[in-house]
Amino acid sequence: MNPLFILLTIVAYFAALFGISWLTSRKADNQSFFVGNRKSSWYVVAFAMIGSAISGVTFVSVPGMVAGNSFAYLQMALGFVAGQFIIAFVLIPLFYKMNLTSIYEYLSNRFGIASYKTGAWFFFISKMLGAAVRLYLVCFVLQLLVFEPILLPFLQKHLSSLDTYMPSLFKHLLFLLNVAVSMALTWLYTYRGGVKTLIWTDSFKTLCLIVSVVMCIYYIASGLGFHFGEMWAAINAHDYSRIFFFDDINDKRYFLKQFLAGAFTVIAMTGLDQDFMQKHLSCKNPKDSQKNIITSGLLQFGVIYLFLLLGVLLYIFAASNHVAIPEKSDDLFPLLATGGYFPVVVGVLFIIGLIAAAYSAAGSALTSLTTSFTVDILQSAKQGTEAKIADRRKKVHVGMAVLMGIVIVVINLLNNTSVINAVYVLASYTYGPILGMFAFGIFTKWTVKDKYLPLVAILSPALCLLIDLHSEAWLNGYKFSYELLIMNAAFTFIGLVCLIKRSSGSRQFAVAVGSKQ
Repeated sequence: MNPLFILLTIVAYFAALFGISWLTSRKADNQSFFVGNRKSSWYVVAFAMIGSAISGVTFVSVPGMVAGNSFAYLQMALGFVAGQFIIAFVLIPLFYKMNLTSIYEYLSNRFGIASYKTGAWFFFISKMLGAAVRLYLVCFVLQLLVFEPILLPFLQKHLSSLDTYMPSLFKHLLFLLNVAVSMALTWLYTYRGGVKTLIWTDSFKTLCLIVSVVMCIYYIASGLGFHFGEMWAAINAHDYSRIFFFDDINDKRYFLKQFLAGAFTVIAMTGLDQDFMQKHLSCKNPKDSQKNIITSGLLQFGVIYLFLLLGVLLYIFAASNHVAIPEKSDDLFPLLATGGYFPVVVGVLFIIGLIAAAYSAAGSALTSLTTSFTVDILQSAKQGTEAKIADRRKKVHVGMAVLMGIVIVVINLLNNTSVINAVYVLASYTYGPILGMFAFGIFTKWTVKDKYLPLVAILSPALCLLIDLHSEAWLNGYKFSYELLIMNAAFTFIGLVCLIKRSSGSRQFAVAVGSKQ
């Protein structure tokens, strides 16, 4: 696929995105940026959340992962749906009742300032690493399809002496340019409107994403000569289409592992994540927010299923046309979509879908990181006028964009090309303490020695790592999967039990709302 054509496709996409951003960010203020003035329609947020939940990692990785995991990921997606119901009926009423701008303010009200800061910092680390891994993947793909084909020959021709002494210099410089452009674009369309803008840009991205995957399925099935019935029969008959795994508890694909991990992962990575919750909390009232969460959860399950169907079709096509399967499964979809095996429209759809998914996640992460750092860590909402808060928020927004770019460059230097597994493994270690703190706060009435809580939050993931490294030897061959998150949260919960204040005068908190009685 012609690199210039790919570049023009990206430019056209961002032109539409900036148009939406400009229209929705007019008269935006701090409340627009942080919580969208709590005026968003639930059905718009529900549709937009698909674009937020489906990242560039999902777009590229899920189709390729069917070779190793079949449709086992659907077991985790079922857990996602179950987790969405818990978010809707446990967390949403609590957060609306407390009228939170940042959900980590709950920890301050429930335990104290040390807990509040710990939750905010763990979210900051979690979201920064997760967003950087996701955006790294799209930068990697753009490097191969756009930056190197267009600019690398020019640099090598005119600066060949430099390349002789440092053969990889130009590629590193181009990757730096790639990351700089990506972060600049992400910053530009979110810097004014924040959540208010993201609701609408994410809706546009969701539309692009769904159209892209559906049309890719159509064109690939057509390339195989399948009509709908034949396509469906071929997918169901394929070895990769197995969904449920009940036979071996040591298998990472075992149903209970996947389902529970999915439920707790979505509670932690959505319900206790400022990125997603600030959109859910932008709805007009708790009931609208609950409808949005349940609807978006069901839609997300459907979209994941489409990606898995696409994955099987890609492997069938590769086998039928004697195409060598790439060593890394993540490379299969990009290879076939842009390698001239299908009409050029498939390549265009792939690029649009990838860009839509990747930049949706990056824009959301950048906004939520700005909100959390401004409100939670700098405590800006309690200091100064609206104008001063806006000025600090804008500076933090720039700083978050620069920091995310630096993390992406570091990931590239480490040559870490793992994707969806890396995201969930990171989440298991960094979201676990957040999940444990919120669970303790909501389901108990005890108060704790707040100043020691950061120590518990650090020791819990460290203990999980130790057990994970030795699980096969210590637990008769058992291999942990994403259920590490549950164990991490459990260790945090137990640690908080050890910190309970024993004095009879301890404050009591209501289970339902976590506020003082």
